[in-house]
Amino acid sequence: MEIKGKICVFGASSDRIENTFTETAYELGALMAQQGWACVNGAGSAGLMRAVSDGVLDHGGFATGVIPQFMVDNGWAYNRLSELIVTPDMHTRKEKMVEMADAFIVLPGGCGTLEEVMEIYTWKQLGIINKPIILLSTVGFYKPLVEMIDRCATLGFMQTAHTRLWKVARTPKDALLKLEKELKEGPQPVEKLRDVTHA
Repeated sequence: MEIKGKICVFGASSDRIENTFTETAYELGALMAQQGWACVNGAGSAGLMRAVSDGVLDHGGFATGVIPQFMVDNGWAYNRLSELIVTPDMHTRKEKMVEMADAFIVLPGGCGTLEEVMEIYTWKQLGIINKPIILLSTVGFYKPLVEMIDRCATLGFMQTAHTRLWKVARTPKDALLKLEKELKEGPQPVEKLRDVTHA
């Protein structure tokens, strides 16, 4: 199958989470492969990173992992990936993932995942990137984060227009539909967003 593009998937490396999160990540990977999307992720051998990679690979897709050398040295890299890119440090890792991606889907995760999504969100706010960002809010995981960003705008810490720089999806199918729609329409320039109440 011809690859239509690459989706960078951020998500947890923890394997101590409920099966609902793992199953959703696997389903996302499977749908990505079936629809012709290649996956870029952090190359983790556990948690949601592994689950999405397995979903992609089990359905004939292509999965690239990007990981810093110290994580490889610790044995954290997944050895089943189609391609493994080793970077000197965490910052280079993220820059490479962002560079390779046509869009981002963010699965639930801990502080590492939250740091990743907030940095690309900030880069989009500043106009450094202009690529779709979809929060896959399994069982409402990202509801508090979305509410926090809305609160920042309400209190004047950021523009209301900037609360719409990402889309929220409940299911993998919904996430890919929203991503495809935004890519088809073309991402709206930040400065063109009207400053109205966030829906």
